[in-house]
Amino acid sequence: MSNKGKILLLCLLMLSLTSIYSCHETDSSISIQPGTVWKDTDGNIINAHGGGILFYKGVYYWYGEYKGDSTYRLERVKTWECWRADAGGVSCYSSKDLMNWKFEGIVLQTTPGDTTSELHPSQVIERPKVIFNEKTGKFVMWIHIENPDYEKAHAGVAISDSPTGKFMYLGSFKPNGQDSRDQTVFKDDDGRAYHICSSEWNKTLYISLLSDNYLQPDGVFTRNFINESREAPAVFKHESKYYLLTSGCTGWDPNTAQVAVADSMLGKWTMLGNPCKGPDADSTFHSQSAFVLPVSGRNNTFIAMFDRWNKTNLADSRYVWLPLIFENGRPMIEWKDQWNLKIR
Repeated sequence: MSNKGKILLLCLLMLSLTSIYSCHETDSSISIQPGTVWKDTDGNIINAHGGGILFYKGVYYWYGEYKGDSTYRLERVKTWECWRADAGGVSCYSSKDLMNWKFEGIVLQTTPGDTTSELHPSQVIERPKVIFNEKTGKFVMWIHIENPDYEKAHAGVAISDSPTGKFMYLGSFKPNGQDSRDQTVFKDDDGRAYHICSSEWNKTLYISLLSDNYLQPDGVFTRNFINESREAPAVFKHESKYYLLTSGCTGWDPNTAQVAVADSMLGKWTMLGNPCKGPDADSTFHSQSAFVLPVSGRNNTFIAMFDRWNKTNLADSRYVWLPLIFENGRPMIEWKDQWNLKIR
């Protein structure tokens, strides 16, 4: 090979190594800053509160409450500070690295022209969670559906052929004939799915096995933490055990989180205490649990997702995401001003 050819080959090799190094640095390292303003790839503030994440075919889909920009208090509600914003439907953002989020639109839309609809902006649409059903090929969304004074206590269901919608609303009901307020859904490794909700005026937490199509409970359920008033449930699984993260019931104001463990979803749950550590751990870092995300392709890697509610300006509520690790066999969430996660 001539000297000119050797120089050309060396330059190509250096360019290749530079490209590989650059991709590693830019694509596989993410920095998360809890509680700050987060923007999407278009530079707009992310509006996806009380949300959850679905991982599907290499993409993370973040669904959340799209809140109107005006917050007001319903003075007729005397039992708690009923601050609320007009419902804007359910938003969806997509990402491959959990840092750069593309706005996919409002995937469950409100019905401004129909004041009798449960999806009218005057109503309440909260805590959307989406799971995929391999048997039906449908993406199934469960939602907390309320009237403005929070006395309806229904669960709503919507379906779509695509993770980015549009989702078709099927209606709402009281699962097992009981209240359903703060809620989530969990899909196990065997394909079975469960609905978890605060019930009996938030005094008790219900866990219901869902039907094969995930559209309704199949009649098997358990009552848990009776008279302990737990809400904001988030379920995750680690080494064949099930964990349930919840908050107390103090309206929009923060309180101390608790985590429980069980050998099965419908089994006995045992409280383990507060998993949070660091400044403001007793107030869950001034936030409330929303979801726990197992990071795809990474064993024992979880992100605990919280909402830091701003009750007088709900659209400006912030997102607090923190690493959840296991310490001496127990979940632990420690405050970090900024942290990085390597995505392979």
